[in-house]
Amino acid sequence: MNERELLYVKTIADTQSISEASKKLFVAQPSLSQALQKIEDRLGTPLFIRYPNGVKLTLAGEKYYRAATAILKIYDELCNEITEINNLKKGKITIGITNYLAVYLLPKILPKFHEKWPNIEIYIHEDNSYNIEDLLMKGSLDFGIMHYESDDDNRSLKYEALCEDMFVLVTKCNHPMAKYAEKVEGLPYPVIDLHLFENENFVLLERDKRIRQICDSIFDELNFKPKIGLLLRNYETARRLASVGFGVTCIPFGYINISKGEYEADYYFIKGNIKPAWKTCVVINPKNYLSKAARVFIDLVKEYYKTNQLTT
Repeated sequence: MNERELLYVKTIADTQSISEASKKLFVAQPSLSQALQKIEDRLGTPLFIRYPNGVKLTLAGEKYYRAATAILKIYDELCNEITEINNLKKGKITIGITNYLAVYLLPKILPKFHEKWPNIEIYIHEDNSYNIEDLLMKGSLDFGIMHYESDDDNRSLKYEALCEDMFVLVTKCNHPMAKYAEKVEGLPYPVIDLHLFENENFVLLERDKRIRQICDSIFDELNFKPKIGLLLRNYETARRLASVGFGVTCIPFGYINISKGEYEADYYFIKGNIKPAWKTCVVINPKNYLSKAARVFIDLVKEYYKTNQLTT
């Protein structure tokens, strides 16, 4: 039993597919199948039940999987501890980050980090906030950069806010309702009553997306029932459609600058006593070891947000 064999079995179990595991491991599928067969022959028992559409762990496989996960975690922690001894000359970081934060943040942070510590390997896992939290609980990530609402966070994890974001209404430029908007000192965009748009079609995200859930909470808070004209999975598609007059939408304030210069639109803060809709944060699992390399990366992220405030 060696690290490679443990990783093979764990990856096959995680993906429930030898073909998918081979892609993740960058190993030819026949070679991975042969390696698995050798492990099972040596153990004298199958670890997986083979089905036409995938595999499932046997009882022996479940025990092997739990042991492999624990051993690989210990190995990774040992490597991270050695990294500290080597003063960041070698090592790796596994970061979970939401797709759109990755688009905005990584080009600003990664080059600086790589310039100072070129031998630290960085693995990026782009996913939604819920899956990032789940992977942190499992110990598969060093830390996450994501959004959360303070009243629904996972208390087993530690969240450190980087900035707060209000949500803004997005319309085409010079929308007929723009004449009702009010300028407020200190705000970059005017404030408008959401109820003025009760007859407009709203372009919103699907209900499983956190942006949509926060939009719904804002609508509920203001007792507003949007007329939904289209459901999507990508906030930027919704923003662009609103910019050309295909309805209106709501997005986080901090997302405005991600695609600055393309499909210009008008933005409005929503009138009413609405709390900041979500927070951008660094999240860690206090039970897991956090390497010096990970802490240095987190410090760079914090410094960026401190000097480039995206709050309202």
